[in-house]
Amino acid sequence: MHQDSMNVPLPTPEEQAELNDMYAQMDQMHMKPLWNQIGNLMPEHPTPEAVPYKWDWSTLHKLAERSGELVPVGRGGERRAIGLANPGLHGETHVAPTLWAAIQYLAPGENAPEHRHSQNAFRFVIEGEGVWTVVNGDATPMRRGDFLLTPGWNFHGHHNIASEPMAWLDGLDIPFQYKMDTGFFEFGTEHLTDEATPETSRSERLWAHPGLRPLAFPGAKPSSPIGRYAWEHTDAALRDQLALEDAGFAGVVSPGHAAIRFSNPSTGGDVMQTIRAEFHRLRAGASTLPIHEVGNRVFQVFEGSATIVIDEKPFEINHGDVVVVPSWKKWHLEAGSEGADLFCFSDFPIFEKLNLFRSYSPEGI
Repeated sequence: MHQDSMNVPLPTPEEQAELNDMYAQMDQMHMKPLWNQIGNLMPEHPTPEAVPYKWDWSTLHKLAERSGELVPVGRGGERRAIGLANPGLHGETHVAPTLWAAIQYLAPGENAPEHRHSQNAFRFVIEGEGVWTVVNGDATPMRRGDFLLTPGWNFHGHHNIASEPMAWLDGLDIPFQYKMDTGFFEFGTEHLTDEATPETSRSERLWAHPGLRPLAFPGAKPSSPIGRYAWEHTDAALRDQLALEDAGFAGVVSPGHAAIRFSNPSTGGDVMQTIRAEFHRLRAGASTLPIHEVGNRVFQVFEGSATIVIDEKPFEINHGDVVVVPSWKKWHLEAGSEGADLFCFSDFPIFEKLNLFRSYSPEGI
């Protein structure tokens, strides 16, 4: 709100001196007048400080490897994770105002000790295998393309039994809980509560059967009870959507664009209360419609290549690259010549629960 736009006359020198005196008194009492700041507090549309940005996977992986040579895993640091700091957020280690993203690295034979925290977390495996994560005593394999959950206040740790190191993408709601003053943390055991290496976790055996749920556990659960969403199922769902499109049936989001949302089988809703997770597959040359959305998205390229255009700025993204789309920045994807598979997570459940989510497409969808 600008003074000249309201046709308010400028104060005289005497009036300005009195205003300055009043403002000085307000500062001493830790007060701020609304009329001097309403334009920033109530803009016509979101004006995020976070900026669109891309992190190159090859560079991330090299730094993670170097950290593996220099930084031990254990009490103190707890995890060898390198957070992605959005350049617009004044040095905070946040990929977006509500979201944390990091590359975590575990060398052969290493154990990341158990702990728990109120922050919700997941892992997405871009490449490799040989690590098992243990969540509340349930050992779960981590393999290429798998999406794994650690909902808040679940004890968890990891161990690498392979002869090669492994790196993956971590996502958490750390910034949201930090700003809301809701965070708790507790150390667990130094050694993992289960060092078994099963092919599937107990949670998968109980819950990961399409359309079926165990009668022994009625009622809704706040987060998904499935510990691992295996790549083979994600891949099959996306492949079948495109096959239905080829046969002339409905199923894809738009031409050549298959997508799934990971869900909580006890509710049908999002896997966690503050984080949404999706996977998108675009045929070669396919594109998505431009859209504005309240909330922040983070993409990681799993296979292929694409161009993501954010706020009219194109970013070329390839295997492993991570890119953030801040709130209300118009964006769309254009797949490369071999198509593109992309993992995506967002904070949309927060805004939907508060009835603050809004989207707008210039194309009119």
